[in-house]
Amino acid sequence: MSGVLRIGSRGSKLALIQSEWVRDRLVRLHPDLRIEIAVIQTKGDRLQDAPLAKIGDKGLFTKELEAAMLDGRTDLAVHSAKDMPTEVPEGLAIVAFTAREDVRDVFVGAASFAPRTLDDLPRGATVGTSSLRRRSQLLALRPDLDLVDIRGNVQTRLRKLEEQDMAGTILAAAGLARLGQPELASFAFAFRQMLPAVGQGSLALEARAGDGRIAALVAPLIHERTALAVRAERSLMRALQGGCQVPVAGFAEVSELPDELGVDRLLLRAFVGSLDGTKTVRGELAGPAQAPEGLGIALAEDLLARGADAILAEVRGAA
Repeated sequence: MSGVLRIGSRGSKLALIQSEWVRDRLVRLHPDLRIEIAVIQTKGDRLQDAPLAKIGDKGLFTKELEAAMLDGRTDLAVHSAKDMPTEVPEGLAIVAFTAREDVRDVFVGAASFAPRTLDDLPRGATVGTSSLRRRSQLLALRPDLDLVDIRGNVQTRLRKLEEQDMAGTILAAAGLARLGQPELASFAFAFRQMLPAVGQGSLALEARAGDGRIAALVAPLIHERTALAVRAERSLMRALQGGCQVPVAGFAEVSELPDELGVDRLLLRAFVGSLDGTKTVRGELAGPAQAPEGLGIALAEDLLARGADAILAEVRGAA
C-alpha cells in the first residue's frame, strides 16, 4: 500500500523506540508507505512530580494521542498496552496487540547494590515505586520495606535512587529490553511474588474505528496469542473497575499444547490487594482461549466473592 501514515507517539525515549519499532516493521511490509511520527505530550508526561494514583484521571498517557486521531492530525497511536484504559473512546478502536516482551517486573538496584533476591534487601530498605500494584504486592512480601514514590524515565529514576539513598526500584523487564538495558535488572520477580500490570509487555495500536485502510496495514503485526491473553486481562480489569488508582494485577497466557479435545487453553492469574499489602486476594482460572472476555469476568467475580470487593471499596475510600 502507498500513501502516508501518521503515527502519534509520546516523546519519551522508550515511547519513541516503540513507535519506531512499529514504523520500521510497517515500512518493511509496505515499502511504498511513507510514515511520519508526531510527538504529542500527554498529561501523564507533564505531571512528573505527582504520584499516578493521586492525579486521579484515566487515560493519563493516552487522551492527547486519542484526540489527535479523532481530529485527523494522526492516523495511528502506539501505546504501551498497560497504559490503555479498559474503555476506548467512541470513534476509536484497538486494532492490534503486538507480541509480548518479557512480562515480568524486575528489581533494579542502586549503583552500589546488586541484590539477587528480595531477601537480600536489608530490613527497612527504601524502595522507589509509584505503582500501587507493585506497592501492595511488595509490602505483602516485605512489610518492613520503606516505599517512596518515584517517577520519570529510567535514567531519571536511577539518578533519584542515588540522590535519595534508595536500595532500588521496580521496573518492567519489557521496558528495559526495548531500551537495550536489560543488564540493569538485579533480579526478576516470580509470578507468585508479583504479577504484572494488565497488558504489560505488549504494544497496543489504536486507530479510528472503521478505518479499514489502517486496520489492513497493521494487521500483520497482530500476535494472536498475546491478543487473546491481553483481552482476558483487560476484561478482568474492566469487571473489577480497576486502573492505576487500585492495586490490581493480571496475567494470562495461552497453553503451549491444546487440551484432549484440541482446544487451546488460556490460564489467567490475578491479584487484588490493599494499599499496605496486609489484605490480598489471589486467584487463577483456565478456560477456552477463544472466550477470553468471559474468562476475565468469571475470575473477577470469583475474586470479588472472596473479599476483593471489600478491599477495593477500602482503597477507593482512601483515595
